[in-house]
Amino acid sequence: MEERKTIFDYLAQVLILFGFTIVILNIFCLVFGDSAKDFSAMFALGNQGLPAGICFQFLVVSFLIAGIRILFFTDVLFKNMAIWLRTLCMLAAVIMIIAAFAVTFHWFPADMWQPWAMFFICFGISFGGSYLVMAIKEKTENRRMEDALKRLKKKEGQKS
Repeated sequence: MEERKTIFDYLAQVLILFGFTIVILNIFCLVFGDSAKDFSAMFALGNQGLPAGICFQFLVVSFLIAGIRILFFTDVLFKNMAIWLRTLCMLAAVIMIIAAFAVTFHWFPADMWQPWAMFFICFGISFGGSYLVMAIKEKTENRRMEDALKRLKKKEGQKS
């Protein structure tokens, strides 16, 4: 039985996503900031960090992504859709949101292929890492549930 999620679970997802994103972006600022500050609003401060406006934009993106995750993975709209298809649709939606923000807020030049290539590489690495963590977490939870079920069956067998 799946536990019911609350607004606090949603906010926790938002803040985890936001925190991870900001850490990665600050690392990028340290590495690429001074060389990219003329190209991107995201690196306007060079290697000094992220502008506050960019941080708030990423907070909004984090809210949207967490909302999309809920939409695709809680059977609210897509009850009979396969998990792999839900994941693919969610990834497409996330890429569209980030692309819209990147173009709207000039995170990087929209007419250059190099920033888009870097975006897709970074996104792919982040998704791969997230997927790996979630797969390990699910495997661990499944193993715990199997162990608990075995203990319960053993206990039931002893009562008989």
